[in-house]
Amino acid sequence: MLLNDLARKTEIEPSLYGADMSRLGEQVDVLLSAGARVFHFDMGDGHFVPPVTMGPIVLKWISGRVRDAGGWMDCHLMTEAPERHFKELAEAGADSVTVHLEACKDVSDVFAQARAQGLGTGLAFNPESSPQSAAAAARGADLVLCMSINPGYSGQAFMPESIERIRRLRELLPAEVRIQVDGGVGGDNVRDLREAGASLLVAATSIFGHGDPASAYRELTQAA
Repeated sequence: MLLNDLARKTEIEPSLYGADMSRLGEQVDVLLSAGARVFHFDMGDGHFVPPVTMGPIVLKWISGRVRDAGGWMDCHLMTEAPERHFKELAEAGADSVTVHLEACKDVSDVFAQARAQGLGTGLAFNPESSPQSAAAAARGADLVLCMSINPGYSGQAFMPESIERIRRLRELLPAEVRIQVDGGVGGDNVRDLREAGASLLVAATSIFGHGDPASAYRELTQAA
């Protein structure tokens, strides 16, 4: 199955980085019941980004729940040498991996290693990198992730200039390549992001910072 086969035209992706880790399984089940099918899993190594976040062991605990519901585990690797983790992530239940332009010397080779593990591929780029450089390197990608914050920490404010960066990226990429946005996504910008060309909208604080994550997910979906 490809992400394009599963995802609707616009998909709100709950980012599990923002979840209550003591209730992670419960919160995933609640969001599956609310209709979420694509879940964003952030992995930080303490080098490419300062925080060390979730890893394959946590992924293994929850991926079965998501797959049993017909969902997708979308793993965002904020790591140096991301290819070192592909085999372990695939075994833990990852469906796709998104690597950073800034962390890869040879994106094509990294994508080939991901596909050899049966994984879908995505390319992320940070605010200091241009949409043109990301589009040029993204050949073979299923999605391109435009970071709308500096990667690493949840809860940062959305960078408004990201709207134009997404619009430019949409002009440069083939129509079948999905555009994802991550960072500061909420009810006040999801429609603008969709209209600019993003169709995979990653939300952490705006879902898990809400008293009722299921209601927050549904409200974002309606707003988008």
